[in-house]
Amino acid sequence: MGDVAMTVPVIRAFVKQYPEVSITVISRPFFKPFFQGIPEVSFFAFDSKGRHKGFFGLLRLFQDLQQLHIDAFADLHNVLRSKIVKTLFALSGKKTASVDKGRAEKKALTRAENKIFKPLPTMFERHAIVFNKLGFIVDLKNPIFPEKSKLDIAISHITVEKKDKWIGIAPFAQYESKVYPLDLMEQVIAGLASNQTCKIFLFGGGNKEIEILAQLAKDKENVISLAGSVKLQQELQLISNLDLMLSMDSGNAHIAAMFGVKVITLWGATHPFAGFAPFNQPVSNALVSDREQFPMLPTSVYGNKKVTGYSEVMRTILPETIIDKIKKELD
Repeated sequence: MGDVAMTVPVIRAFVKQYPEVSITVISRPFFKPFFQGIPEVSFFAFDSKGRHKGFFGLLRLFQDLQQLHIDAFADLHNVLRSKIVKTLFALSGKKTASVDKGRAEKKALTRAENKIFKPLPTMFERHAIVFNKLGFIVDLKNPIFPEKSKLDIAISHITVEKKDKWIGIAPFAQYESKVYPLDLMEQVIAGLASNQTCKIFLFGGGNKEIEILAQLAKDKENVISLAGSVKLQQELQLISNLDLMLSMDSGNAHIAAMFGVKVITLWGATHPFAGFAPFNQPVSNALVSDREQFPMLPTSVYGNKKVTGYSEVMRTILPETIIDKIKKELD
C-alpha cells in the first residue's frame, strides 16, 4: 500500500507540468481510489488472480494495454512481473524506464559492519528519475495537494461535525520491528485524549488489530476506532481531513502525506535515510530510535530482519516526546 501511495505525489506533479500527456496507472483494483480525481489519469485494474495471472496472464496484460495505444512504459515497481511487461513494451519498440531501488546503497546503510550512514535519494526522487529517462523532467518542489474530501454519510455519521483538531493514529506496520510498543502507545493516546479539543481516530485492519484498537479507545469519549467499520474510500476521505497523522514507517504515513496532511512517523529497525520518509514532510517529523544506545540502527530496509538485542529499540522514543511533538505541530 505504501509503495502505491508514494507514486501519487509524483504523478500529481507530472500531470500538473505536462497536462497534455495522459497517464494510465496499472495496479490492483483495491488501489483505484488513490488516483481518483487526478486530471488526465486513468486506472487499469491488474487482475492478478484471473485474466493476468502467471506468465501467460502477463502476455494478456500486455495485449490489453496495447489497445490503449501507449507510447511509453514507466516501471515504478521493478519486480519480476513489471519487468516482464516492460520488456514486452521494449521489444515492441516503445520507450521504457525502470526505477532504480538503490539496493546496494540500502544494504550499505543497514549492514552491521562498515555501515555507510547517510541519507539516500527518496523513492519520490527515484520515481521522478524514471520519468526523466522518458523525456519528462518532473519537479517535485512546491507541490499542490487536493482539496479536503467531502465526507459521505457513512463516515460523517461516525466522525460527526468537525469542531476540533482531528488526529489520526496508525499504530501498526507489516513487521513487528516497526511497531511502537502498545503499552507506550496507550500512554500516547491517553495523553492526547486528555485534551478535549482533540478527536483521535485509530486506523488498522484485521481481527487482531480491531480488538487491540477497540481496547485502546475504550472509555475515551474522543477516541474512535475505525478498524473494520469503514471502506478504503471512506478512510481516504477522513484522512484528507485530518490535522495530523501519527504513523509508523507504514502505508498510512504515505496516504496522509499524499493529501498534504502533517505526518509524524516513528522509526524502529528502519530509518528515514533509506528513502521511505513520507512526502514533503520535514526531517524533524521523523522520530527515530536512539542510535547511541543501538549503534547498529538501522538494521533493516523494510523491517523484516531481526537482530538480537534490538527488539526494544523503539522504547527509546518516549511517549512524552511524541505528545509534545504533536502538540507543537497542532499549535
